[in-house]
Amino acid sequence: SKEEIEKREKAIAVSIEMVKQQAIADSIAKAQEAATADSLMKAAEQAKADSLAKAEEEASKKKSSKKTEKKKEKAPVKAGQGKGDAPAENNPKIKAGQGKG
Repeated sequence: SKEEIEKREKAIAVSIEMVKQQAIADSIAKAQEAATADSLMKAAEQAKADSLAKAEEEASKKKSSKKTEKKKEKAPVKAGQGKGDAPAENNPKIKAGQGKG
């Protein structure tokens, strides 16, 4: 009958519309997943670059601090000199083997 044909056509149209809506929703979800993955990838790359830059900066600081430490090294203390005594070159009264005491 005519009514049954109209019901079938309407059901088919509704089904087609549902399939279209589902396809749109799937497409949006897929695009969001891709955008999230891209954002995470970029964030990971940036974190890696930041980490490398920080490590290089720290290494550079260590190198420069070692250079200044070498400059600040004290003259070697000779055997027999007490702790805190100046080396014999700076204090002619102290002879080899004499301590503080």
